[in-house]
This record gives sequence, C-alpha cells and structure tokens, in this order.
Amino acid sequence: MSGITYREAYLQGREQLLAAEVPEAEQNARLLLEYVCKTDRQAMLLAPERVLSAEEETQYREVTAKRAQRIPLQHITGSQYFMGLEFAVDKRVLVPRPDTEILVEEVLKDGAIGAKVLDLCTGSGCILLSILKYANSACGIGTDLSEDALAVAQANAGRLEIPAVFYRGDLFAALPETEKGYDIIVSNPPYIETAEIDILMPEVREHDPYMALDGGADGLDFYRRIIAETPAYFAAEGRLYLEIGCAQARVVETLMQEQGYTEIHTVKDYAGLDRVVVGVYSK
Repeated sequence: MSGITYREAYLQGREQLLAAEVPEAEQNARLLLEYVCKTDRQAMLLAPERVLSAEEETQYREVTAKRAQRIPLQHITGSQYFMGLEFAVDKRVLVPRPDTEILVEEVLKDGAIGAKVLDLCTGSGCILLSILKYANSACGIGTDLSEDALAVAQANAGRLEIPAVFYRGDLFAALPETEKGYDIIVSNPPYIETAEIDILMPEVREHDPYMALDGGADGLDFYRRIIAETPAYFAAEGRLYLEIGCAQARVVETLMQEQGYTEIHTVKDYAGLDRVVVGVYSK
C-alpha cells in the first residue's frame, strides 16, 4: 500500500464504490478522500501526485469500505451542509436532503423577519435553525418524539450559535399548555407509506431512523393530525409549510381546504416534482 498517490487512491475508491453500486460513486469517492486528507475539490487537479501518508491510506480504505456497505456518506463524515450551514448528523436523525431547502426558501421568501416559528418533527434541527439564522429577530421552537434526535438538534444549535428551544413529545403535545401564537409552523414529517419502506434504497431503509420515515398505511397520518391541530396554535393569522412526497400534493391541499386554510399552493423542487404545500389560516 506504500506510496499510493492521491489520484490512485481516488481511482481505487471509485472502482470499489462502483462495484458496490453506490449512487454517485465518483463523487462519493472524491468526498471521502477530501474528508480523510482534509483537502478540497481542487486537490485532484492541483496535486494528483501527492503521496498519502500510511494513516491516510488506511483511513481511506476504511471509509470506502463502509460506504461500499451502503452506510450513508454523511454518517461516515458526520456532517451535511444545508442552506449553507454545516449540520452534525448521524444515525439518530434523518440526513437533511437538498430538496428540503425548498421549504426553508419559501418561508424566507414569504417573510419570516420577527416571526415566531414552530418546527414539528425537527430531527437534526436543520429547518428551524436555518430559518432562525437567516430571518432577523425570528424566534423558534422545535419538537420531536425522539430524545436522540433532539440531542443532535440541540448540539447543532449550540455549535451554530443559533438560539432555539426544543421540546420532546408527539407533535403539539410536546409544547407547554401556554405555548401558542405562532406566525409560522413548518414540518417535514414522516410521509413514506409503511409498505414502501422495505423497498427504499439501503442508505435510507437500513440507516435512517424508522420513525422518521413511517407515515402510516397511506403516508398521510401526520398530515391529517398536523393540519387539523395547527389552527389552535396560530396567532391571528399563520402560515403552514409542509414538505410532502411527490404524489401527495392534491390530498394535502384538500385536507387544508377542508380545515379552512386559504391561499393554498404547492411548490416544486429542483427536479420539477411537487415538494412543499403552503397554506394560510386566519382566525
């Protein structure tokens, strides 16, 4: 193994990940090499003949072997960027997806300065903390049923120096009785149909928390509860933002209409798929 160059290591890692049918194998091999060697994406161009130390070589083989076993890249590196911020992630939380940035962008676009924000099923805290980072004078609370997830969210809030409060419990039941009057309520709840979980890619079904995936028989259990219970927690007027599965928009829009929401619309993600449903509730 002695004397392996940066480029040679990358090529070996790439072939290993391709053989294991890892999605985006080339990118993953590069990112893992950058993680081990503490380099950036220019290193392949500027220093391809750099010789790895024995320690770097060993570590790179170890992390590529883990990725070949379909352990998520972010669980190996321990982090994921979201809305330009670096979040700590591990097996206790759902890894933040780029498409979820659509939800945060919609909140910020509609105006969140000075808003009181509630994030249900907060997980790593990426949605709430991103909103609070970019919306001046906003304040917020996150709830989650998982104590482990809340530990990650609290650690992220501390590391990013973003003040937020977190409560453990089942959706609104986590909140103190007097805690109401929200301007914005957001959620990326579990929305996978129970029967579909077993056919998801290994990185998801074997490593993401099951409770962060399972949305019930039709995937809509949490939407029914959130949409029905949210009005009691709004201020005089409030906006609800829900991330959805790409085939769930019409049903979620109907649930909002039946509950008295107005200005209901669906926002598409970067692939042109339905991703976020927004509605306004006025008392």
